[in-house]
Amino acid sequence: MKIYYEDSMPYATEFFAELGECQVFSHKTVNAEMLADADVLLTRSTTKVNQALLCKSEQVQFVGTATAGTDHVDKAYLASKGIPFTSADGCNAVAVAEYVLSAIFVMAKRLDWQVAEKTVGIVGAGNVGTVLANVLTVLGIKHKLCDPPLADNGDPREFVNIEQIMDCDVISLHVPYVADGPYTTEDLFDAKRLSQLNENQLLINACRGEVVNNQAALALFKQGKKLNLVLDVWDNEPNIEAELVPYVALATAHIAGHTIEGKARGTEMLYFALCKQLDVQPTKKLSDYLPLAKDSQKSLPDSGEFWDVIEHLVLAVYDISVDDAQFKTKHDGAESFRYIRKHYPIRREFSAMTVNAGNSAHSKAIYGLGFLAAK
Repeated sequence: MKIYYEDSMPYATEFFAELGECQVFSHKTVNAEMLADADVLLTRSTTKVNQALLCKSEQVQFVGTATAGTDHVDKAYLASKGIPFTSADGCNAVAVAEYVLSAIFVMAKRLDWQVAEKTVGIVGAGNVGTVLANVLTVLGIKHKLCDPPLADNGDPREFVNIEQIMDCDVISLHVPYVADGPYTTEDLFDAKRLSQLNENQLLINACRGEVVNNQAALALFKQGKKLNLVLDVWDNEPNIEAELVPYVALATAHIAGHTIEGKARGTEMLYFALCKQLDVQPTKKLSDYLPLAKDSQKSLPDSGEFWDVIEHLVLAVYDISVDDAQFKTKHDGAESFRYIRKHYPIRREFSAMTVNAGNSAHSKAIYGLGFLAAK
């Protein structure tokens, strides 16, 4: 069996070598001729999987993407050929939730907020939105969920509509890109909705760039509108609207989900899916390969106040303002966007860190966020 995998998939050789002959490829050079003898194709979001790529792959029997998003895959074409397809739904949910939490704490400092007093509106209650809601529950932060498709399909959770979300202090977007139909998300935040935001609200987009109209945001900024935007995703990546970048409160290069754990979890999920497809008992697991985190022991701050402790720990693991500063310094076009994203430095999740909370009254929340107890 010939297994082709994209070079940005961590631990792919370790996971798949026993299942077949592995061949690595780059999204920059992969073509139909190269994949002519492929039995299995494993990608990330930088490879466009369509008829043009697979037209010579007559024996391919499995395609997978080690990402939650599937916009780069022509699923209708795969279905027409009877080729099984799987994605890594939820692989980066924890990473994105931690990104959002970092953004909230950084912006709380800038806006002189008391986080405990704020309400977060979560638009999209799938994998990421659910993890984020759980994180906020652990911290006692009030939040509301908005997800019309899930509400209409009988999800038992309590949902609000988008108008009620607009009253929230923080609005965090976690929806797929849907161009038409009753649940369209394209331009969900258009000029009208963006103009309704006030200077004390925060809008975070870490799902799909097309959900927030970038041109409308830029026009409002030029008109003097004060908006607090956190953008990890952008319209027309990597050819994003460069003029918008300086106006954005926190700007990053589509890296919200790019932890080692998030990316490697995607590889692991494809491994389990392929084993199931082949009726093979899986023998590998992610913990076999994850390295120990650098500076994995985190200490509590001198202040014992709950929010000081949580902010300290969150930002000690991931401080979004560092990525924001680097992006705004280095971004100067499409190639730099690609480079920043591809060469994003190693980032770990809370679960890679240990904390000795001792007799701290905050230990339940600390460990509830995913931090490990020091032995």
